[in-house]
Amino acid sequence: MQYIHCLNNISKYGTDLLPDTYELTEEFDKSTGVLVRSAAMHDMEFPESLLAIARAGAGVNNIPLDRCAEEGIVVFNTPGANANAVKEIVICGLLLGSRGIVEGIEWCRENADDENIAKAAEKAKKAFAGREILGKKLGVIGLGAIGAQVANTAIDLGMDVYGYDPYVSVGAAWRMSSEVHHVTNLDDIFRECDYITIHVPAMEGTIGMVDAHACELMKDGAVFLNFSRDTLVANAAMAAALESGKVHAYITDFAVPEVMRMNGAIVLPHLGASTAEAEDNCAIMAVRELVNYIENGNIVNSVNYPACDMGACPAGGHRVAVMHKNVPNTVSQITNAFGEEGVNIENLTNKSRGDFAYTLLDIDQEAPEAAIAKLNSIDDIRRVRVVC
Repeated sequence: MQYIHCLNNISKYGTDLLPDTYELTEEFDKSTGVLVRSAAMHDMEFPESLLAIARAGAGVNNIPLDRCAEEGIVVFNTPGANANAVKEIVICGLLLGSRGIVEGIEWCRENADDENIAKAAEKAKKAFAGREILGKKLGVIGLGAIGAQVANTAIDLGMDVYGYDPYVSVGAAWRMSSEVHHVTNLDDIFRECDYITIHVPAMEGTIGMVDAHACELMKDGAVFLNFSRDTLVANAAMAAALESGKVHAYITDFAVPEVMRMNGAIVLPHLGASTAEAEDNCAIMAVRELVNYIENGNIVNSVNYPACDMGACPAGGHRVAVMHKNVPNTVSQITNAFGEEGVNIENLTNKSRGDFAYTLLDIDQEAPEAAIAKLNSIDDIRRVRVVC
């Protein structure tokens, strides 16, 4: 029996996909796999039984990725599962930033008791007049699953779209409209676009990337949208740009104290992926990734180990998974450990990602205990698992 622990509420559309040999458990210490959304895991001790953590969402800031890699625990996320939900709220943000919608709603509420509100509204609405997004330039920083969808929808709305992403994947490129202008210099996005939206992960090199220099380059009256991560924007620089009028509006999904004090910021309470459909999609993808790894040893959408897929375990066959440091001679030591015990390797895949690597082997017999013991004695190996 495989035991799965949910640190947050996970949609039944996902957990109902668990095979009969799996059981949801309240006991974290006996879990084989963990499903999580936003629960903080950095201070948690992980049981030896834990093989994988699947985050029902894209961001993994709440999970200690390096420590998990050292302990041979694969961490998955669900890129693209919530892309439509985020795309829709970004489009909403474009409209909030272009029209005085928020201010108009507040005015109506403040004057709700006025019996002549309809007449008063005709005079007051001039203060809330805005501009249309049709024909305006939109810059999209990051063209992954969400950014590509935002770009395509903006094209459909008649915007002139410019995209920047030096690492755009082949898949994203295929999904993106040919009408999106490819920009190779990020500064050109800041200089040329009326609206700018950012869709990149928070990591070294992106944290604080929207700084004073970026704000200075922006067109007067630009609107900036951040539905990705709050740390991508240098708050002091954005506050100054809003105060001076350089930036007309900052639309963000992250209610942090510094942003709440900004004049000209429209702040949402992290609603980006908060739809029933997105939660269902994320749960379904997370469960499928978890089960595929536990049952077959395949790694799809991991954030701390390389992708590796050898299909389903062969009927009546035997498969061993080895998590190890990405250093020379380790694969040779792995194959030698089996060869010395008379085991023939029928299929082998080795993949690496940064400091860590993953080797998946199909062998012609049940893995001998002596071979497993030899593998566990190798310094650079972090975990050995008999998959089937």
